[in-house]
Amino acid sequence: MPHTFELSSELAISPDTFWEHATLADVNAELAPWVRMTAPRPWKTAPLRTWPAGRQLFRSWILLFGVVPVDVHTFCLVRIEPSSGFDERSTSLVNRIWAHSRSVQPSAQGCIVTDRVTTEARLPVLGALLAPVYRAIFSSRHRYLRRLHPGAQAGDADPG
Repeated sequence: MPHTFELSSELAISPDTFWEHATLADVNAELAPWVRMTAPRPWKTAPLRTWPAGRQLFRSWILLFGVVPVDVHTFCLVRIEPSSGFDERSTSLVNRIWAHSRSVQPSAQGCIVTDRVTTEARLPVLGALLAPVYRAIFSSRHRYLRRLHPGAQAGDADPG
């Protein structure tokens, strides 16, 4: 059974500036201290806006607290638009489906960042256990972004 949630934050930064230097290191800063993603050397420093869409990019260890391996994620971007967002459709040992869309839209204060995540675990009971964990990690990511770009507002929706 798929689990979906959506979180939004208004940040005091323009969409172009938000994406200008975004790298995997920035993603890992958002995920800290809960998890960290590994990547082959070329992907660690390449700006996300330059990553190609439509093909498998790399396999990433998901490390709990940055050190304990808990999953292997096969990363694939379906769509990336450098100033407005991306759609990722990946799989992992744990999840048959990992769909993450990030939208970055202009607002009066800067931009609104919205993350929509849908997961479907390979074992349904594991999906039920992990759904609140994933939501908590993304809530933490948004708190980090609001601290990094003060003047932010938060919103959240749970479509199902």
